[in-house]
Amino acid sequence: MKDKRILYVSSEVIPYLPETEISSMSFEAPRMVNNNEGQIRIFMPRYGNINERRHQLHEVIRLSGMNLVINDIDMPLIIKVASIPKERMQVYFIDNEDYFKRKATYADEDGNFFPDNDERAIFFAKGVIETVKKLNWSPDIIHVHGWLASFLPLYLRNYYDNEPLFENSKIVTSLYNHGFDGTLDKEVIEKIKFDGIAEEKVAELKDPTYTNMMKVAVRNSDAVIIGSEEIPEELNKFIKTIEKPVLNYHNMEEFSQAYLDFYQSKVLV
Repeated sequence: MKDKRILYVSSEVIPYLPETEISSMSFEAPRMVNNNEGQIRIFMPRYGNINERRHQLHEVIRLSGMNLVINDIDMPLIIKVASIPKERMQVYFIDNEDYFKRKATYADEDGNFFPDNDERAIFFAKGVIETVKKLNWSPDIIHVHGWLASFLPLYLRNYYDNEPLFENSKIVTSLYNHGFDGTLDKEVIEKIKFDGIAEEKVAELKDPTYTNMMKVAVRNSDAVIIGSEEIPEELNKFIKTIEKPVLNYHNMEEFSQAYLDFYQSKVLV
């Protein structure tokens, strides 16, 4: 992986959030690439339950300051950064007071799914891409983890499809058994269409379940990694119908060589 650039876009990363399959792999995979002489960038949302003082987050003024239009409303984009102790790895945080100030990730203290999670996901996808553009950092691979990050492949392939920085970037989406019950806001398809993305590109989001959200991500990706030992059966059936490289599940103890081989022999070709 010497000098290859890999952008990790995740809804969760340790040590900033509790340990899950997603947050653990979103830390271990970049560390593995780092240790194999690759270059990495990591992005995640700056949820309000992340302790900024303890983790020493600070705003990057030169990257902040633009507005992103979400469903015809201007939303300010704030970029923060922190370093993971002892790892020579920086994490960039996408922030916005309306979407990420609340002291929780996806649901309130009673377990109610936030009604604007669809807009938070759109904002996160656009925020990552706009920040990478400002960094002028062209990734060879973009590896997506977690459903809140899963609109990134859709936007990169359909909204930023003429952006030369990403012309040769390959997208890998990891599928996990960590979704959500119910659906996103039923109007999400209209909010995405507002950005000029054709309805047929998001037809599955007429029923915006976790499974359908991930199907849209996979359709706009170049390769897929199974991140959990078991994933929803409907997703299992779906990935058998796609003509894209798929890496089966590998646990934390044995993933390193499998991911390296997959990146080099199946994705970067």
